[in-house]
Amino acid sequence: MWHKTRLAAFDLETSGVDVEQDRIVTAAVIGLGGGAPTEQHEWIADPGIEIPAEATAVHHITTEYAREHGKPAHVVVDQVAEELVAQIAGGATVVGHNVPYDLTLLDRECRRYDLPTLHDLLGDAPLHVLDTRVLDQYGLPFRKRPSETQGARQLVTLAQVYELEWTESEAHGCAYDALMSARIVYRIGQLAHMRRMDWPERIKFHRKAQLHHLGGLSVAELHARQIEWAAEQAAGLEAHFRKTNPEAVVDRSWPLRPLEASCESN
Repeated sequence: MWHKTRLAAFDLETSGVDVEQDRIVTAAVIGLGGGAPTEQHEWIADPGIEIPAEATAVHHITTEYAREHGKPAHVVVDQVAEELVAQIAGGATVVGHNVPYDLTLLDRECRRYDLPTLHDLLGDAPLHVLDTRVLDQYGLPFRKRPSETQGARQLVTLAQVYELEWTESEAHGCAYDALMSARIVYRIGQLAHMRRMDWPERIKFHRKAQLHHLGGLSVAELHARQIEWAAEQAAGLEAHFRKTNPEAVVDRSWPLRPLEASCESN
């Protein structure tokens, strides 16, 4: 069962939300599950630019702190990519929330410093990814946002839906968010391989719940399905945006945006 295999939970905290321009500030890669010990790797980088106050408000890392405690950005970028490859080579599946953001930004950072990208390092070895955002939206497709300030597919919302304890003071730290993504994947996997009649009431009566369709698939099969589902979800989001902006475009690529791709995000 795919949720019981070795996982490599991955998350970045960055200087902003533009994958083409922004920089890594902190990173985490956590190898866990699959009957092997947990391996936790964390980095803080001096991104070489000023960290905007808006970004600091999210992850609490200031420019001054990053300069004092961070390694040079190119060193961190290289080590993060190398560690992800080492985890994948050991049989791990990469796990995260809204993975195209993190993988794309890592890819652009590698290119910025003329380092081998993740795909360069992998060669012919396959990259398999489990994205909590894609899996949740496919499995429980109709869910309203909890409040005006909290989105239906935010990591905190998923933690609440799958009944995982959320500690706000630790959230938006890359290790915390990476680990939470892995826990959510595990909960989704449990439900996928459970008889529908045994689902918790809150899941059983969810409108058009289809988590059971995720069961019985290999990691490779589930990866391939997510490519299709992510494209469908992006098309739906684009249609929603075009109600107010006829020019809106949402990139449909997953789990990595092509180098030339650009999109509008919510």
